[in-house]
Amino acid sequence: MRKNTAAWARDLARKHLETPLPRRWAHTQGVARQARTLAPTLGDRADLLEAAAWLHDIGYAPDLVETGFHPLDGARYLRDSHHADTQLCQLVAHHSCALIEARERGLADELSDEFAPASGYLSRALIYCDMTTTPDGEVVSVAERLAEIRERYGPNHLVTRFTRLAEPHLVDAVTQVQKKSRYLGLSV
Repeated sequence: MRKNTAAWARDLARKHLETPLPRRWAHTQGVARQARTLAPTLGDRADLLEAAAWLHDIGYAPDLVETGFHPLDGARYLRDSHHADTQLCQLVAHHSCALIEARERGLADELSDEFAPASGYLSRALIYCDMTTTPDGEVVSVAERLAEIRERYGPNHLVTRFTRLAEPHLVDAVTQVQKKSRYLGLSV
């Protein structure tokens, strides 16, 4: 992995999100702030989590859309155009239970064939960061975040179905990260 991956990731995310998708950029900045709060729990993996936080939604960038499924489009771009670290690509590809949404979209085989699932604490930490940050970059509970997503997409949208299927996994990941952080004396 390159030295100071988070700074590189921040600049790359800014390049692709800041002007065309300012609200997505605000969310991304908030997710990265959340990642930095977890740095004491991560040691030498803190930079990787922050980089993944900066890049988790890069696949929404209009100039990068191929399949319309942002985790896959973003991970492919990072792998193919930047030869990014394999674990970083996996975190982006599978962030926030993306495989469940990929199944809903008929893209599960493509996602799984190209990127091994991200697992372990880093994956849960990225879920925590994403699922506790509003579209405007503010800190929120996971329940409020899921309610906001469902309201934004409407009751019959694929993303709403996905959030209902993924909710137990998302809530569990957030809860685990919060417990570990509290155990270590961090206020989250």
